[in-house]
Amino acid sequence: MIKRMVLGLLGLIAAAVVGLLILAYRPAIDPIEPPSATTFSPALVAQGEVLAGAGYCATCHTAKGGAAYAGGYAMKTGFGTIYSTNITPDAATGIGRWSEEAFRRAMRQGVARDGSHLFPAFPYQHFNQVGDDDLKALYAYLMTREPVAAPPREPDIPFPLNRRVLQAGWKLLFFRNDAYGPITGGTPEWNRGAYLAEGLSHCSACHSPRNGLGAEKTGADERYAGAAIDDWYAPPLNAANRAPVAWTKDELFAYLRTGATALHGVAAGPMSPVVHDGLSKLPDADVMAIATYFADRFGAAGERAAPDAALAKVLAASAGGGGPVDHGANLYDAACASCHYNSGPMPLLVRPELGLNSALTAADPSSLIQVILHGVAVDEGLPGAMMPGFAQSLSDTDIAQLASWLRRSRTDQPPWPDLDRQVAVLRTQSESSRSTH
Repeated sequence: MIKRMVLGLLGLIAAAVVGLLILAYRPAIDPIEPPSATTFSPALVAQGEVLAGAGYCATCHTAKGGAAYAGGYAMKTGFGTIYSTNITPDAATGIGRWSEEAFRRAMRQGVARDGSHLFPAFPYQHFNQVGDDDLKALYAYLMTREPVAAPPREPDIPFPLNRRVLQAGWKLLFFRNDAYGPITGGTPEWNRGAYLAEGLSHCSACHSPRNGLGAEKTGADERYAGAAIDDWYAPPLNAANRAPVAWTKDELFAYLRTGATALHGVAAGPMSPVVHDGLSKLPDADVMAIATYFADRFGAAGERAAPDAALAKVLAASAGGGGPVDHGANLYDAACASCHYNSGPMPLLVRPELGLNSALTAADPSSLIQVILHGVAVDEGLPGAMMPGFAQSLSDTDIAQLASWLRRSRTDQPPWPDLDRQVAVLRTQSESSRSTH
């Protein structure tokens, strides 16, 4: 009896393995001879450059200090670290021998030229919304980059999760061709913004929470509800956003175009390259289209950013109405007030008012802690402006008390719990990350 049960179980396991292999099978696409750069028209390559910016291709496929598009960028997931691949036209280690057909399949189905499945850290579930003409232009741009020999780095993911065959099961559960679009129904500008945001720009990949298997949550109240990303926090991009002054179309455009607005602060951390290395390639009309799309998601499409009661309250706190003085207040006066103090009816762009920043009103304090620890470099937020980091001069307790006082004095949001521990964790993780790059 036991022997029959064991044999039956082994038979079921064998059948499941065979079924998974059949489900996962994708044929290899024949390699090509690397095409000459003169194969592609300059206009097509120029269009591809803009699209590569919209998709942040260089950001994710360039390791710190490495050659552009040569891969090696580390992406932390709940299962381990995945490293981006070389997408230069190197014949041996890049995509030089990939045909346009192979490139299109990778973008839309998450399958490499050799038939292996790509990990969903590569957001093919968004890229499958990209039109044929745009994929052709993107292919032309990448195939005319300088070839770089850079072998792929294997993911630091434990067995058996590192087996690519299992991605077929993940796709069966979560991959839908229409999961993120196409979205239509608004004005031509709105539709253009939706196409960019949900396709190449894959905005929800960072700004939406994920389930236990790493898939984006797609419920109406979950998409764009905010999420932790690379030890930072990507705030909600919907009506759940807690910014005291509305994120209007004009405010969104200014932020995405320049990296800063007086009413919402500066782009830092993972958002900085999105603005300065990615969206900077897009024309104003495309950036405005994205702003139009998200203003609608914020529920502020028809609102106008103007001084109001919320702004007046924040500025009053900045002027000294922040409640009882404590150690956090003393730290602010000593380290922050000289740069962040605003006395007029409107805050100044070069003197960011912290009470208006999403980092302070967010449910997660990670972004605020990161900025206090490491500052904002001159090439991150507002071009030419910078903020020093205080990792060397303030202790974990100091930073926790400063963050707590700012939250209490500048917002009506509940206190963040266990700040000392969060500061210590982020400091350690940041130091570890810097030592490995």
